[in-house]
Amino acid sequence: MVSIGALGGIRVVELGQLLAGPFCGQLLGDMGADIIKVEPPVAGDPMRDWGQGDEKVQWEVIARNKRSVSANMRVPEGQALVRKLIAHADIVIENFKPGTMEKWGLDPQVLIAEQPGLIVARMSGYGQTGPYSDRAGFGGIGEAMGGWRYIVGEPDRPPSRMGISIGDTLTATYGCMGVLAALHHRNCTGQGQVIDAALYESVLQVMEGLVPEYDRMGLIRERSGSVLTGIAPSNVYSCRDGEYMIGANKDSLWKRLAGAMGRDELGDDPRYATHVARGENQTELDNLINDWTQTLTVDEVDALMIANSIPAGRVYRAPEMLADPHFKAREAIIDVETERFGKLKMQNAFPKFSVTPGTIRRPAPSKVGQHNAEVYGELLGLDAAALDQLASAGVI
Repeated sequence: MVSIGALGGIRVVELGQLLAGPFCGQLLGDMGADIIKVEPPVAGDPMRDWGQGDEKVQWEVIARNKRSVSANMRVPEGQALVRKLIAHADIVIENFKPGTMEKWGLDPQVLIAEQPGLIVARMSGYGQTGPYSDRAGFGGIGEAMGGWRYIVGEPDRPPSRMGISIGDTLTATYGCMGVLAALHHRNCTGQGQVIDAALYESVLQVMEGLVPEYDRMGLIRERSGSVLTGIAPSNVYSCRDGEYMIGANKDSLWKRLAGAMGRDELGDDPRYATHVARGENQTELDNLINDWTQTLTVDEVDALMIANSIPAGRVYRAPEMLADPHFKAREAIIDVETERFGKLKMQNAFPKFSVTPGTIRRPAPSKVGQHNAEVYGELLGLDAAALDQLASAGVI
């Protein structure tokens, strides 16, 4: 029997486009929620055309476990249709510019007044309040304002970025977390609420001690390349045939690494024996370790790290992930039968549940409005003639 997941029986209307809203929907869908994704007629969500390479497959991940309906929310008839859908939902997800939902007659406060148990997750660049709230904001802007971009990259170069949209996915994850907490509150009280997740604040949440360090000491974190300043050794080191990550930034671990290197005396060397000393001599220590790893293959270093219980690992790309027995044993990557590409490998639902595991129950919808008849018929009682009339008028 296939698990329906921890959120089985929960219905979500996903109104957002691109990344933050849809990723939040993906997370909830993987946990068993019924996700009804509302797309603009014909064009659909721009995510359908995102991804690298000639074949755009990113949609297959972010739209899994969703049913697609189309509705033109820029016209009154489309707004009325979506409002009727929301009346059958537990949760609404949206990531439009603040004020857009209100302009469309879908003010969350009005919706909740009519439907007291409704939960509305709102994701935006700067949040729903404050002097910047009406500004347009994308994930990269949130990463910059939240402090991420400034500290990423080499010290002598401009700020860099990760090769993924981390600002959007962080916001979606916090939005999902908020939804789950709000569901618990609703179960206890019957009361719904609005969750306001801003891109820049989501990034700010993971910035560790950046703000209090400045507040207390006037310290501004700077770009430090591949190292985390003061945390050593913790870096990627060169071997004869590739790169290898070693994290031995604890006194006992450093002593074990020194022993694995055949340099036991370094474990008690005052330059490296303590956390503070290793941080002060970080570059020298990294060079020392790199000189050693360059004499060995990745396999040889890996075997030594495992034998000495030192946290370390290979630097993986997709091919290494697919070949790794641990990924296979935990089913971290699975085959999903998609409508457009046949069998496609992608990351599995996560995190793992012991009783109500998440699953990929349906592939991403290949067509915009693919489930119009199913959803509008099931929830709103619209028949084929009514749907044809709405389609002819450009509403769906």
